[in-house]
Amino acid sequence: MAILRTPDECFSNLKDYPFTPNYIQIDDLRMHYLDEGSPSGKVILLMHGEPTWSYLYRKIIPILSKEGYRIIAPDLIGFGKSDKPSEFTDYSYKNHVEWITKFIKLIDIQNITLFCQDWGGLIGLRIAAENEERFAGIIASNTGLPTGDQPPSDAFKQWQEFSQTVPVFPTGNIVSGGSFSPLSAEEIAAYNAPFPEEKYKAAARIFPKLVPTMPNDPASEDNRKAWMSLMKWQKPFLTCFSDSDPITKGGDMVLQGIIPGTKGQPHTTIEKAGHFVQEDKPEELAKIILEFMKK
Repeated sequence: MAILRTPDECFSNLKDYPFTPNYIQIDDLRMHYLDEGSPSGKVILLMHGEPTWSYLYRKIIPILSKEGYRIIAPDLIGFGKSDKPSEFTDYSYKNHVEWITKFIKLIDIQNITLFCQDWGGLIGLRIAAENEERFAGIIASNTGLPTGDQPPSDAFKQWQEFSQTVPVFPTGNIVSGGSFSPLSAEEIAAYNAPFPEEKYKAAARIFPKLVPTMPNDPASEDNRKAWMSLMKWQKPFLTCFSDSDPITKGGDMVLQGIIPGTKGQPHTTIEKAGHFVQEDKPEELAKIILEFMKK
């Protein structure tokens, strides 16, 4: 496995990202993560998706940590400050689940409240279902756990086709385009920062192809097993989807209809927010997480 590592200078002077970097070795790969707030506080695990990194939570982390919680925000392998295997074949749904599972066990966090969005949910929901003893509750936003038994939406198929054919993968512009309000030039540059050249973008490019869209996808059976566990999940499970995300629209209703822990929860739809709700409504999202934690 050929491994690329983004030079530190690519991340210099990022706006609103003053956090101390932490690194841990996962197999032969160095994973970056943020560990903010009170070391003895209840753990909130913030999982990002595609093609973002922990920068996505820069406005949310200070609000949560100020309330005495311990905030853990890893960069998935292939993203952010984490190492980036250079070949498409180095990445699989299974590998990402195993990498984050190992991460959670190595830093030995317990009683976790998971907040997950996009691929943060595809990975995080699997891990929670397979390691329920480590989790206290889940908040899901603009995400799901596909098995390929239902056909993907036209919007997702268009995104998948674009990701595989565009000559230059425009990471920062993708995040801006997936937000309700366009990002600033500084913010777009921050999402481009992990990828100084196209060769660093193997994970960002391949992720859309790793989503199970056929019943016989390599990840389909493991996701079905995870659903069987989630169908028995009694711990608190909250949904807070956006009103303007064509990719995941309706996914909150699916979760609420199947997972017992969603019953009686104050589910909400965040207005004037796109797929990257953390960019559009960070303060509102932080308030939702804090109210969930206090209950």
